[in-house]
Amino acid sequence: MTPADYRLIAAAIVGIALSIILIIRGRLHPFVGLLCGAFTVGLLAGLPMEETAKAVEKGAGAILGGTGLVVALGLGLGAMLQLSDGAGGLARAALRLSGARGAPWASLLTAIVIGLPLFFETGLVLLLPIVASAAAALPAGQNGDTAKLRLMLPALSGLSVVHALVPPHPGPLLAVNALGANLGLTLLYGLMVGIPTAIIAGPLLARFTAPGVKLSPPLLDPVRADVPTPSVGRALTAVLLPVVLIAAGQAVALMPASVAVHFAWLAWVSDPVVALLVATLVALPLLFGRRITESRIQGAIWTEAMTPAGGIILAIGAGGALKQVLVTAGLSDLLVRLADGGAISPLVLAWGVSVCIRLATGSATVATITTAGVMQGLVAASGVEPEWMVLAIGAGSLFFSHVNDPGFWLVKSYLGTDMAGTFKTWSIMETVVAVVGLLLVMLASSIF
Repeated sequence: MTPADYRLIAAAIVGIALSIILIIRGRLHPFVGLLCGAFTVGLLAGLPMEETAKAVEKGAGAILGGTGLVVALGLGLGAMLQLSDGAGGLARAALRLSGARGAPWASLLTAIVIGLPLFFETGLVLLLPIVASAAAALPAGQNGDTAKLRLMLPALSGLSVVHALVPPHPGPLLAVNALGANLGLTLLYGLMVGIPTAIIAGPLLARFTAPGVKLSPPLLDPVRADVPTPSVGRALTAVLLPVVLIAAGQAVALMPASVAVHFAWLAWVSDPVVALLVATLVALPLLFGRRITESRIQGAIWTEAMTPAGGIILAIGAGGALKQVLVTAGLSDLLVRLADGGAISPLVLAWGVSVCIRLATGSATVATITTAGVMQGLVAASGVEPEWMVLAIGAGSLFFSHVNDPGFWLVKSYLGTDMAGTFKTWSIMETVVAVVGLLLVMLASSIF
């Protein structure tokens, strides 16, 4: 550890602490608080102001370039499902099948299935409006804030687990390539570890974290347009179309080269932004019929969608800016150097490095990619199966989501929780996923 290293650690701590204080105590919008924290990190770490500004622009641009469009299109699709009562119809059908007691488990299973081919943000904007509608449709006396959270938190648990542990999500897939792991085995082991992890961190944990948390009005208010409720089949088609398109694109990679060349167009259509755009265009006639040409209907859809979009997208962009300044200042590299050469289990070491980078940068994908890159030699030297190393890194990449994680603000907005409530529910849930995931990886790796 050099004086420069200590200075960098102090800069990161002060910058993140300043962001938290400005947001919680100063009541500033997260967009402003996070930007102040980003520039503070750069200033204290010794980065030139010009380089800090470029890092802020790069981080915000990289996040908004993909996630911003996903959020906007997902909000549009969610608004259509809400205004047409398509989401309500799906919720009522699901409740008839599962009943009120089984609803949290149905929410978890749906999230795992839908989340398999989806990016976390895509699954979130598609699934939570439906789960929120299901919560609102619970019988009288069973639809309070606690009951609603006990439906929504399992969905988040399912989405988080498949995002971190199951290819073809970008983090696990890149770690598979970096460590030379077998893709099929990693997917199988990921599900084997992920399903019990999601159960513990979802329906079971929510019994303890949900009580006492108050919810603000939902992101998409239950406003109805004067149109007939679409059939369950039509609503389900609107929801599953982007899932099918994205899954079809992933299937191309599994085809023989001679066959895959004829389906190359699926790789383009399966991009989350394109898939959501196609789904939005198809959902209009499916959910509203001929009335899609009415300006009143179109105005209601995009007013409902875009009213909350600005604040969410700005907060996400500022979170990306803070992450990039931390990365540019060299904190990720420092944490990796500090973990090198310790006398500790390779799986625990990989998990710990991933945790440190996750806490510093706020990005699960950055934590996974960075950790996997520096663990290549350790995998070869220790003899640990690379598939288990991929999963240990993925579990650590979820540890304690906080204000420098763009997902923190996205989840906060969709749940309708305040800052304290988001920490109590979402941040604790992510931490439990990380810890339980590691324990199950270590247990399973000793058996198989």
